[in-house]
Amino acid sequence: MSLNRKEFLKTLCLSGACIGCLSARGRTTHADELSNGGDQKQPLHQAWLGILLSAMSADVDHEKARSLMKRCSSAHFDDLKMNELLSPYKGKTDAFIRFLEDEWGWIINFDETSNVLIADENKDICVCPVSGYEKGVDSSVLCYCSEGFAERMFSIVWGKPVSARVVSSIRRSDERCCYEVVLT
Repeated sequence: MSLNRKEFLKTLCLSGACIGCLSARGRTTHADELSNGGDQKQPLHQAWLGILLSAMSADVDHEKARSLMKRCSSAHFDDLKMNELLSPYKGKTDAFIRFLEDEWGWIINFDETSNVLIADENKDICVCPVSGYEKGVDSSVLCYCSEGFAERMFSIVWGKPVSARVVSSIRRSDERCCYEVVLT
């Protein structure tokens, strides 16, 4: 289901959010807090996002929330200049898998027969730079953003559409974040 801008804003408003806070930049990220011992006060934008994500989990249809969050992945993708990073790996799946394992520390299992790749981030923390983890706040819809990020990343490398699904997640009380990526 496709949402236009008006429907997107309406969904955000219905979930208890205001779009103005999204422009907050240059604040401490969750990764920064972890590296500093996690004792810093949670910044305004993280609290705002926590409320939004919790409201989306409770009040927004599952597939609509997935669609919205997957679109949000483009902000992080572009901020990391992923098109440039992925450019040398286009059409070179083996080289990209080596990069993910060597540089990002991921564990990759790729079945070339079925074109199914399982990507394990191999970390015991959520590395999402957008929202800090606050106990008691359901922010598991944020994992749909990771699905969108993975879809875009692997689609560029393979040169074909893929579908990605989070199969385990720190935010969903699992030990690690893992994705199933299927070449469609």
